[in-house]
Amino acid sequence: MSHLAMLENPDQEVNSVMLVDGQLNYVAEKSATSSVYNRYEIDEPPEDRQADVERQLCTEKLLAQYRQHLQDKSSHHLGYPFNLELNVGPLQQFQNLHINNLGDPFIESNYGVHSRQFEVAVLDWFARLWDLPKDQCWGYVTNGGTEGNMHGLLVGRELFPEGIIYASRDSHYSIFKAAKMYRVQCIKIDTYSTGEMHYADFASQLLQNTGRPAIVNVNIGTTMKGAIDDLDEIIRILQDCGYEDKFYIHCDAALAGLMMPFIKHAPRVTFKKPIGSISVSGHKLMGCPMPCGVTINRSKDVTAVMSTNIEYVASRDATITGSRNGHAPIFLWYTLKSIGYKGICREVEMCIKNAQYLTSRLKKIGVSAFLNKASSTVVFEKPGDQAFVRKWQLACERSIAHVVVMPNVTTKMLRIFVQELAESRHAFLSRTEANIPCVAMDIGQENCLCSLHDVVVHHSRI
Repeated sequence: MSHLAMLENPDQEVNSVMLVDGQLNYVAEKSATSSVYNRYEIDEPPEDRQADVERQLCTEKLLAQYRQHLQDKSSHHLGYPFNLELNVGPLQQFQNLHINNLGDPFIESNYGVHSRQFEVAVLDWFARLWDLPKDQCWGYVTNGGTEGNMHGLLVGRELFPEGIIYASRDSHYSIFKAAKMYRVQCIKIDTYSTGEMHYADFASQLLQNTGRPAIVNVNIGTTMKGAIDDLDEIIRILQDCGYEDKFYIHCDAALAGLMMPFIKHAPRVTFKKPIGSISVSGHKLMGCPMPCGVTINRSKDVTAVMSTNIEYVASRDATITGSRNGHAPIFLWYTLKSIGYKGICREVEMCIKNAQYLTSRLKKIGVSAFLNKASSTVVFEKPGDQAFVRKWQLACERSIAHVVVMPNVTTKMLRIFVQELAESRHAFLSRTEANIPCVAMDIGQENCLCSLHDVVVHHSRI
């Protein structure tokens, strides 16, 4: 087959998830995906010059088609918290340079092609945001929120080797991944229908394990529902249960950690409280084009249990990955310097306003919907049409899905989404003769518009 012939049906993709008893059929899914990806197979350059020219044309065409594919997907992207509004400005000039921020960002090494000066400036900005003096701060630009969580929990584990990780059931899966990797016992705490930690269950679990320190993950915006755990209440419970200084708190603030400081009356996350670390994502609200994040720790903790001398690079290292993307800190620095506090405040206000708008529109068409305070994550009943879910790239869990309203999401985009959802939902319910699904278990009966709970809520209002 010629290289040009391989480009037929460039938009072909896997349009349905293969399930067995409600679970992903990994073998079938991998097989279907592999067949679609065959045209990307890496082959050897041919000896024949004409064939090589054709191959190069094929490669250029494939890349152009892929660019168009990404642009099309970006116009229907609502389910995941990535800001796709990208303005690289003068940063394009750095793309052909190899920049590696290996090792500790605060210590010079033999390796000179780095962007540590930008990285430290970014870390200083976040330290100010969360009230941690520069001389008490340590951190680095990570490869994403998962690495930030893994680093925070690792510091907690090293400080308290006999500790138990406590995390709500709505915590990001990376928390439980880290517990498994570190072979640390992890107790999952129940949650309310809002996604917030159930504090009575937390206290109960603590009282059953008073002989061992507590390593607590506090969610500053849960993955699925955008719920914010009450940091002050968690600290109070730890102290009331007798833990005193036998605890370490890591705050997973992947998305909301950069939003809350700019929302009036939102809970305050600060190092003035007895927390050990905070991590955020850089590719979410800030829109960095490559996955990245920021983790901030107390320097005394990192120095005590993490930092080691690395002779090979003539530096010290307390990071997880060692080599790190040197472009990401430059993008983060440029974004923060370009828009500043006021710019972030405007973007956050717009996201919250548009999330409220979407919630209202969904309820008007009879779709069960819910929005937590200080959140731009709109939770609603999971669409029955899988093609619609794939088109809008919705994140789904049990009976619910969500839309995460980011700065690139416009009201026009939301209007189109609601209109298409209404049409898809009507067609699906008519075709399957199904009832409006009940989502009371996931978002509370007061937010459920199924035939049972809509009547109950209506009568309670009367």
